[in-house]
Amino acid sequence: MKISLFSVSYAGYWGQHKLDLSAFISNAAQLGYDSVMIAGKRPHLSPLDANSDYLASVKSALVDNNIACSVIGGYTDLSPTAAAEVPYLEMQISYVESLARIASALGAPIVRVFTAYESEGHTLQTVWNGVVAALREMCDRVAEYGVTLAVQNHHDLGVHSDVLLEILHDIDRPNCKLGFDAWSPALRGEDLYESAKKMAPHTAITTNADYIRLPRFRYQPQLINYERAQPDMVRAVKFGDGFIDYPAFFHGLKEGGFDGIANYEMCSPVRGGGTIETLNEYSAHYVKWMLANT
Repeated sequence: MKISLFSVSYAGYWGQHKLDLSAFISNAAQLGYDSVMIAGKRPHLSPLDANSDYLASVKSALVDNNIACSVIGGYTDLSPTAAAEVPYLEMQISYVESLARIASALGAPIVRVFTAYESEGHTLQTVWNGVVAALREMCDRVAEYGVTLAVQNHHDLGVHSDVLLEILHDIDRPNCKLGFDAWSPALRGEDLYESAKKMAPHTAITTNADYIRLPRFRYQPQLINYERAQPDMVRAVKFGDGFIDYPAFFHGLKEGGFDGIANYEMCSPVRGGGTIETLNEYSAHYVKWMLANT
């Protein structure tokens, strides 16, 4: 597997230390990573900012640090909206096509995308049909740039492994693969080894983080007692310290033939705070864990 660091970890979205893209690339190389996954939005690599000069500076940073860019992370929600007159799907198709141009310029073979959150007032079949049609068109458009789309098990539609495989079957494009992550099936109780083995032949990337569960309760004064609240709060911890059975997950991926990109991300507040020292400690630990356990 190629070990990669996702720039979202150093984007400042959750109040953590923020690095600009060139500094992030240099930092990832110093921490021992083979490659980087770059967020396709500000502050890192929005199509609005990615002119030829900016892309040249990013490519120079990659070359100078002897590190590859393997994935551009797109951010999509292909659900219907209340404003039917606004072409949201067309905007997102154009956005993903722009990310494919950027990916091609940087030598990245993959653009990661999401499906859709369920939308009130729309049937599940309506959401499904829109997602499949949009992803088909995205695949057809990015093929010109030699890019593969990796559909991540993140949003509501396709979050269960069996459903995601069904969506992939309906999309039916050779340059459509999966971004299969462990945290979602772990939270929902899927068997990680079996799910990973089943999904591995279709998986191009996996993006990894580890978490602990923190139970929640609400005080009921009339009972002088507490009521269990659902769901649990989840908090990011150092890789291997959480509840996710990553040895089983990676064993399943390898048994199923996966030999792709294993990204590390800190896409939430982390235990210990968001200082550069904490972020680098977590990122360096992931490299050591992967080398020792996979």
